[in-house]
Amino acid sequence: MSIGEQILELLKYTVPALVVLIAATVIVNKFLVGEYKRKQLAVFQDGQETTLRLRLQAYERLAMFIERAHPRELVPRIYVSGMTVRDLQTLSVASIKTEFEHNLSQQIYVSAQVWNTIISVKEQEIAMINQIAQDMNPDADAKELNARIINFIMTREDATPTEIALEVINNEAKKVMYQQA
Repeated sequence: MSIGEQILELLKYTVPALVVLIAATVIVNKFLVGEYKRKQLAVFQDGQETTLRLRLQAYERLAMFIERAHPRELVPRIYVSGMTVRDLQTLSVASIKTEFEHNLSQQIYVSAQVWNTIISVKEQEIAMINQIAQDMNPDADAKELNARIINFIMTREDATPTEIALEVINNEAKKVMYQQA
């Protein structure tokens, strides 16, 4: 057998083997890449669902904070018989600040607009309580402060900070839900 025949004989077996090897490599590669992309998509979708759930929970918690910081909810929750104006003022301000600090982490899930609205409401509620209490005898019965706060809220013609904040939160939560749908 000559060298040419030996090479031809060798090529007869190696060329088909190389073709099969290349085809198998391409098929396996496409399969693995496809599987990898499917897994990435599944992880992304799971992440989207988790993010949506966390964002909606943040809106819920911030809406609850806004409601709890409003004097009509705050005063009955913290009032104790025998309190003075100073006591109620101090406890109200401290309660709003504590409640706010408890919800600080929610800012990472909401827009800057919502978060700035939350800060504004907190500051406005504290300022309102302090301003009304400032014009009163600090040792007077806390019921007087409560009555003046309620009167102030009831006589406002414009929307309260609480109403505005709840609308902002509600609108953004709806946008987030519709984007995910």
